[in-house]
Amino acid sequence: QVQLVESGGGLVQPGGSLRLSCTFSGFTVDYYAIGWFRQAPGKEREGVSCFSGSDGSTVYADSVEGRFTISSDNSKNTVYLHMNSLEPEDTAVYYCAAVYLWGPCTVAAGLYDFWGQGTQVTVSS
Repeated sequence: QVQLVESGGGLVQPGGSLRLSCTFSGFTVDYYAIGWFRQAPGKEREGVSCFSGSDGSTVYADSVEGRFTISSDNSKNTVYLHMNSLEPEDTAVYYCAAVYLWGPCTVAAGLYDFWGQGTQVTVSS
C-alpha cells in the first residue's frame, strides 16, 4: 500500500527557511517520481518541484527556481523540499505525490496517482 506523509510545515517570517519532508512507503523510489505541489486558498493546485527516482533529474516551477531545492534520501525513504528566501506568496498547503514513472519527471498534478495529506506553510511577519 502506497503512503506518503508530509511534515515540516509551520509559520516562518519572510526571508526565512523551512525544510519539508515527504516520507513514503509501499514502493521503491527507483521506479517513481515524487512531486511537491501547493495550494493556496482560492487558488488552483500548483506544481512546485519534482524528483525522478529513475534518472535523478529534477524540475522546478519558475516561481521557486533558485529558492527551493528538492533532494532525496533513499536510506530514509524520504524526499525533502528545502525552501529558502520564503515570501508571503509561498503561503499554502504543501502536498507531496508519487507516480510510477521512468525518465524525467513533471510537475503536472494530474499525472500523479498517490498523494499525502498536506502540511501548512505560512509565511508572515
